[in-house]
Amino acid sequence: MPFTQWLKSANFAIEGILHGARTQRHLRSHFFSAAAVLIAAYILGVTRMEFILLSLAVIIVLAAEMLNSAIEAVVDLLSPDYSEKARIAKDIAAGAVFISAFGAAVLGYIILFPYLANTFSGGFHIARHSKADISLISLILVLIFVIIAKSYLGKGHPLSGGMPSGHSALAFSIWVAITFSTENFLASFLCFILAVLIAHSRVAAKVHSTAEVVAGGLMGAALTFLLFKLFS
Repeated sequence: MPFTQWLKSANFAIEGILHGARTQRHLRSHFFSAAAVLIAAYILGVTRMEFILLSLAVIIVLAAEMLNSAIEAVVDLLSPDYSEKARIAKDIAAGAVFISAFGAAVLGYIILFPYLANTFSGGFHIARHSKADISLISLILVLIFVIIAKSYLGKGHPLSGGMPSGHSALAFSIWVAITFSTENFLASFLCFILAVLIAHSRVAAKVHSTAEVVAGGLMGAALTFLLFKLFS
């Protein structure tokens, strides 16, 4: 598949995510919950396998909610008037979301409760993580916060405009991560130049306004900086 065709397909997919986040209150809540669970897992210091299980649970819940929204839209299109079969289809789709959310909640309780209990007996301590792990969680959380921000503020296509600029947010997040990871001025400076060039290219191509690019850069840099200060 040519790169331009892949990029176009990715744009449609991300537009679907943002449309769901804009129009579906429950999906926005799930994104907020996903960010909260991932941050809590890092603070409490869960094991790598436990973090993978929590991440899979979050992914399943988000995917189930999006499929439920898609099924509801198709049912409304095919059956604008009340239909018992349409109601059953919607109820079954909603049931799938409930099962996935309930299962994720049980899994979260099983994994996180012992860590939460230890904070009461042994005191509250923020777990430390490797720079590579912090870089990864930074990128994930920056993406989640870009989606949440665009669901409230974004206009146009996700890869072609909207507040804030996702490209700028990720570019400056990577710059901060490389700065903390390498502690090398030259590497940091070169990465900063690349991030500025990426941000400038979005303005030069008239994909984003200057304000959208600046907002994205500040979001990515600030969030990554805070995570490194918190966990390293």
